[in-house]
Parts: sequence; structure tokens; C-alpha cells
Amino acid sequence: MKASIFVGIDVAKDHLDIAIRPDGKTWTIQNNDEGIKELVLQIHTINPELIVMEATGGLETNVASALALAGLPVAVVNPRQVRDFAKSTGKLAKTDTLDAQVLAHFAEAIHPEPRFMSDEQSRLLKALNVRRRQIIEMCVSEKNRLRLCNKATREGIMDHIAWLEESLKKLDEELAQAIQTSPIWREKDKLLKSVPGIGKITSSVLLASLPELGSLNRKCIAALVGVAPFNRDSGTMRGRRSIWGGREHVRCALYMAALSASRTNPVIKIFYDRLIKAGKTPKVALTACMRKILVIINSMIRYSTPWRYQTT
Repeated sequence: MKASIFVGIDVAKDHLDIAIRPDGKTWTIQNNDEGIKELVLQIHTINPELIVMEATGGLETNVASALALAGLPVAVVNPRQVRDFAKSTGKLAKTDTLDAQVLAHFAEAIHPEPRFMSDEQSRLLKALNVRRRQIIEMCVSEKNRLRLCNKATREGIMDHIAWLEESLKKLDEELAQAIQTSPIWREKDKLLKSVPGIGKITSSVLLASLPELGSLNRKCIAALVGVAPFNRDSGTMRGRRSIWGGREHVRCALYMAALSASRTNPVIKIFYDRLIKAGKTPKVALTACMRKILVIINSMIRYSTPWRYQTT
């Protein structure tokens, strides 16, 4: 019986390092259109069971999309998971070639599930959301500087804030237009915004950054986003449960939704108030609300069912 083949790809700005398990072959190729086309042809000839690469802030998008469009099984994983795996196997050194070998080993040992890759519209929506976060961060920084600046720089900072706020308005319009171009997105956006507490920005973040919504069970989707509590136990010691990992920007959007829903959404408000009365801190209660909202909308998207609440 032929052994399964696993591929690890370490992505850098100018080149790609590829490693194959179990034969141990490695090579390097340019990270450009020609190099990616050549890589797809090479990978097709070996027919791998799984290809794994790390999320690298967008550098992996072109190669991952090209491989996925060619019908190859690709999983883009959290870099921290891979680093923890490398440490657990005693591989502390770090080079591009070694990283590719670790990724191939990670694919063979862990078998992360290949994810649906975004099409061109999804990448556009994601890029607009990323840019929106960047502009908000710059705007907050400038407003903080405004409080401490002198008269010589005050006018320039105020002009920059005005420009950033105008750019933010334009981006929001582009986000709305991008969603309206897709019938599927329009329907999902309508479902999401039917939930009290979820507005247009939270909806656009979920559409762009959580394409798995509706396709996973409640435990998997909570773990994927990073709102599932992890145990901190050892022997007889029972540590405080906490969340970590996952998709931070999705959690940020869900946090704002939970904050609003804890006041305006009857289901979430009752749930939040009950947790507070039980002695939970507001932060812990809001995290639980984030998870509850995520589970609800996951089910809504799966069954194409809008928000409903009936008073008794």
C-alpha cells in the first residue's frame, strides 16, 4: 500500500520553501505568479493527502488559493499551533527549510481539516475589513496625540483625523456594496443583522473572516473563533478556565455585539443578567454571551433561519 504524502510550505515574501513527508525532500521556489504555477504542477504530480501552511498576514493567500482552485487539499493553520508542535517534538531551531519540514510533520501527525478558500469577492471583503481596522487604529492614535499636542501640531492632527474619518465612511460604503454584489452574502447578511446586537460591521467581519459559519458544529466553531474555555488543571489543582487562540478580530467583533446584545437582545440580556446574579464578573459573562451568540448564528446560517424571539 502506497504511503500517504504530506506537504509543508513555509511562505516568505520572496520565496516558498516546500518539504515532503515521508521522503524528506525539500526545495525552494520563487513566490510569484510563475513560481506558484510551477508549484501547483509539481504538487499535482505527487498527489498529496494534505498541504499545510501557516497564516502569515496575507502572504499565503495567493499560493493557498492557487492550490485550492487546482483541487488540492490545503489547510492554513495558526502559527502558534505549529510552533508549539515543533517545541513538543524537540525542534527548537528555526529556518525556512526547517519550518517547512515541521509543517509537513504537523500535517502528517495532526491532520488539520482543509478549509474552504475564499474567492475573489471574499478576499476583497476581507481586505476592506482589514483596512477598516487599520484606519480605526490610526484614528485612535491621532486622537490620543491630540490631547497632548501643542498649538503648532494641533491643526495638522485635526486635519488628519478628519481625513481618516472620511476614509472610514467611504470604506463602510464599499463594504456595503461588496456584500450586495453577492446573492449568497446578501442573504447571510440579512440573517445576521436580524439578530439584535449584530450590525453591519459585525456582519461584514463574520462574512469575510468566518466562512466556516454554518458548516461546523457548535464546539468546533467556538474553538475556531477562540471562545471555547480551556481547562487549566494539574493534579488536584483546578485553575481558572480561559479562552485563547482563534481569530482575534472575529472575537473583537463578537465582543461588541455581545456588549450591545446584553442590553438590547432579550435572550442575551436574560442570559447575561443570570450570570451576573450567579457571581460571574462582567467580562466572564460577556465572553459567555459571545459564545452563545456565535452558537445561535451558526445554527441560523446552517438552516437559513432568521432571528425569532417569542415572549411567553
